[in-house]
Amino acid sequence: MDVLPAPASVPAPETPAVPPDAPGRFINRELSWLAFNERVLEIAVKPEIPLLERLRFVAISAANLDEFYSVRVAGLAGQVREGVKNPSPDGLTPQAALIAVHERASALVGRQREAWGEVHALLRDAGLSVVEPAELAEADRAWVESWFMERVFPVLTPLAVDPAHPFPFIGNLSLCLVLKLVREEDGGTMRALVPLPPQLERFVRLPETPAAPAAESAAVAPIRFLSLEDVVGLNLSRLFPGFVLAERGLFRLIRDTDVEFEEEAEDLVRSYESALKRRRKGRAIRLSVTDDTPSDLVDLVAEETEADRAGVFVLGKLLGLADLSQLVVGDRPDLLFPPYQPRFPERILDFGGDCFAAIRSKDIVVHHPYESFDAVVRFLQQAARDPSVVAIKQTLYRTSRDSPIVRALIEAAEAGKSVTAMVELKARFDEERNIALARELEAAGVQVVYGFVDLKIHAKCSLVVRREGGTLRSYAHFGTGNYHPVTARIYTDLSFFTTDSKLTRDAARLFNYMTGYARPEAMDALAFAPLTIRPSLMALIENEIALAREGRPAGIWLKMNSLVDEGLIDALYRASEAGVRVECVVRGICCLRPGVPGLSANIRVKSIVGRFLEHSRVSVFGNGHRLPSRRARVFISSADWMGRNMDWRVETMVPVENPTVHAQILDQVMVMNLKDTANSLQLMPDATWQRVEPGERPLSAHDWFMTNPSLSGRGSALKAPRAARRRPDRMAQD
Repeated sequence: MDVLPAPASVPAPETPAVPPDAPGRFINRELSWLAFNERVLEIAVKPEIPLLERLRFVAISAANLDEFYSVRVAGLAGQVREGVKNPSPDGLTPQAALIAVHERASALVGRQREAWGEVHALLRDAGLSVVEPAELAEADRAWVESWFMERVFPVLTPLAVDPAHPFPFIGNLSLCLVLKLVREEDGGTMRALVPLPPQLERFVRLPETPAAPAAESAAVAPIRFLSLEDVVGLNLSRLFPGFVLAERGLFRLIRDTDVEFEEEAEDLVRSYESALKRRRKGRAIRLSVTDDTPSDLVDLVAEETEADRAGVFVLGKLLGLADLSQLVVGDRPDLLFPPYQPRFPERILDFGGDCFAAIRSKDIVVHHPYESFDAVVRFLQQAARDPSVVAIKQTLYRTSRDSPIVRALIEAAEAGKSVTAMVELKARFDEERNIALARELEAAGVQVVYGFVDLKIHAKCSLVVRREGGTLRSYAHFGTGNYHPVTARIYTDLSFFTTDSKLTRDAARLFNYMTGYARPEAMDALAFAPLTIRPSLMALIENEIALAREGRPAGIWLKMNSLVDEGLIDALYRASEAGVRVECVVRGICCLRPGVPGLSANIRVKSIVGRFLEHSRVSVFGNGHRLPSRRARVFISSADWMGRNMDWRVETMVPVENPTVHAQILDQVMVMNLKDTANSLQLMPDATWQRVEPGERPLSAHDWFMTNPSLSGRGSALKAPRAARRRPDRMAQD
């Protein structure tokens, strides 16, 4: 095969050398994450993106930053409080990192607000807006008052703040009005709070009225929203009769949610339930206030919530930009991406929808979201209903509410099959849901196992055992993403189905390890964390180094979400210095510093941020041949290259040997990601990101995969005209 042409890049500035043992060889993890969120926000200012999609990216960036503060910044602040002065691998102490994070985050918040202002102005011209109270006609005000009394008033709890009524606890991510009121009868003052419950809609859609001003460029009726805080503000007299408003402000609190669990508790479920209660009382990490909040009310809130003054953000009128996602309405399709219907793998259709027959004929990989997650659901539903299936084993890290995967497992158990579910209780922010689904599974007769106390089970694996012709045959599914039908329409992931006896035996060994702590003596093909992925990757990198020193072709292609692990990064640096060409596609955090003379001159890192969220993990090693090559070693994995994934989680790394699947992952997935210019940015040696020059004909990997069938799943689609390849998913309509 031909060597992959070098993708369009940006010129590298003159870069000073960095010693291979200096802290400067690493980029700070927190600052790298903020750089990723800046790349997400960039989508919101691209004029070619539909307006509501731009708004969605503003909301995503804001939600990301909320979680970052509640977990990562909370951890830094905790280290500072405890007096920890040990620097991180990049050389920054917790105090220095916290200062740098606050400065960078402040700038990011400013850009988020600018993006919101720009997009809102354009949306207003297009007929969709968040209106101010002053814009309301009398009919609007009457409707808002009726809405308030019917839908809002019964839920609100106005709270006085005085010696008899101490300042109440304000929950994480809560919005709250803070007020200074004057009593009409005697002129006395009172301070008060009105928490805005998250169960209420943040934006109330106003009815169409003749008084509504028509948008100049919109041929449809205007869509108008009013914020919940303005709905309440217009009706304060209903909450505090006999008082007159003197001062008003709005604040929003982010608390530490990185709770500590009782690792030695006998009952893990009880431990997690109590820990979730403690989460609601985490320390205040970030306090945001509107810029019209009087200073005395800001001082009151900051003092009573014990917020660090360095973490106080004075912002514009609208707080909690993550809630802007509520404005993305479906009745303005002209402001959204054109709808995309994932393809169902044609090869399964060629076998009449029989997943087992299709997999027996040849291994298959399904590329989400371009190919439907229904293939995974159908695989497990067929297993549940097939009388020849005797056992199903399944890991569950994150899944959806009313999950079809969970329903299939319950159906299988009720049909008398042996069903084992590995449910991970430590999936952050999904703990409560996972506890509930575990109990639902147990009630149906599923053997539920919670795994290890000190390890997260992050592997994505299914094993189905089927009686065929007087013997037992096993079918395995290995994924790079979660068993979650909703995120599978947004995240790019790989689902690999196989009956390869080496891999299915290894899957059985892995389940035994997770359920019974039975450490496998040896694996036939599969590598797994925390025991063998790291040494396997190190051996593969060292092999490329040895090949380069022998003068043979040597190359490494990597795709992942995060590249953080110091040991693996140092191994890539050694490979670069030996002459190995390393190409990385890293969506999020990257602590590797590429393009540095004497350290990483042969390493290039890019990030793709676009319509879909890049999530699949792939590792490719040239094995003595120029990439791409059919003799390269290709692996898919559930693990990013982070210390936690290598040492503190159960993960899988699966070798891909079937020629068709191998070609699909290497020649399609990896090549198109490396060739992408439409959505790509390149990491520079100084840790900045620069957009790749798109060229005269920009290539979007996302668009390419939406319009081209995969290799392993295309079946008869190979012979079909292109229009037929794009037909809607027949299986989804069954």
